[in-house]
Amino acid sequence: MKIQLWREILDPYALAVDELVVKFNHIIEEYRNAGVYSPIEQVTGRVKTISSILEKAHKKNIPLDDIEKEIDDIAGIRIICQFVEDIYKVVDIIRQRSDMIIKCENDYIKDRKKSGYRSYHITVYYDVETLKGTRRLQVEIQIRTLAMNFWATIEHSLQYKYKQNMPEHIRERLTSAAEAILILDREMSVVRDEIMDAQNSFTVKANIVADILRNIQNLYKVANKQDVIKIQDEFLKIYHNGDREELEKLNRDIDLLAQRYRAQSLR
Repeated sequence: MKIQLWREILDPYALAVDELVVKFNHIIEEYRNAGVYSPIEQVTGRVKTISSILEKAHKKNIPLDDIEKEIDDIAGIRIICQFVEDIYKVVDIIRQRSDMIIKCENDYIKDRKKSGYRSYHITVYYDVETLKGTRRLQVEIQIRTLAMNFWATIEHSLQYKYKQNMPEHIRERLTSAAEAILILDREMSVVRDEIMDAQNSFTVKANIVADILRNIQNLYKVANKQDVIKIQDEFLKIYHNGDREELEKLNRDIDLLAQRYRAQSLR
């Protein structure tokens, strides 16, 4: 392979990563706009560096002309979840999509690696449009909890430092940490419903506050300024008291007031 072809090869993978990050972030927004809990907490993506591709090709004896066929993680997406249960919900979301064709799946949560590594991997085929036409690329999607991701990030850094020759005492520490992460994920699953209720309550309140502020801003354009100031003062009082039911009632009252002003403007 000629060196100058690397950019031509990797650019479509960068496009795939960009598009998939946007799509998964949109899923998060859809859940939150619907006022329900999103199983996806955050999404990141990357394209393997040339040095990483060369290193993997050398390690697995892959000819450079075959790297796109033999290396399935040139493009990588990492999806972070709060709970283990969420990981399998995300897997179901991916399975149901028409823009991603699943090539293979590896569940390293139920069958964790000897090192202690836990994550769910899905390799998909994903189409991107380029100047030379449609390209079908392989993309690896890793789905983990926050705790799993913390451990995996540390382990990866140590593996890179020691080049697969990690000292035994560090390996033992990592194994102990992996067990602690496993316990943490289990404990979080036990209190999952309580955590979700708290987070959903916060999200609902935030949406109500946003609606109220938007309506107050709109009223400033059409209503009596003194009336709007009174509404604003009432909002601040209720907001500081933290009463969600009172906020909901105020939001309904402001909606009715806005409707009356709109009706008057149509006369």
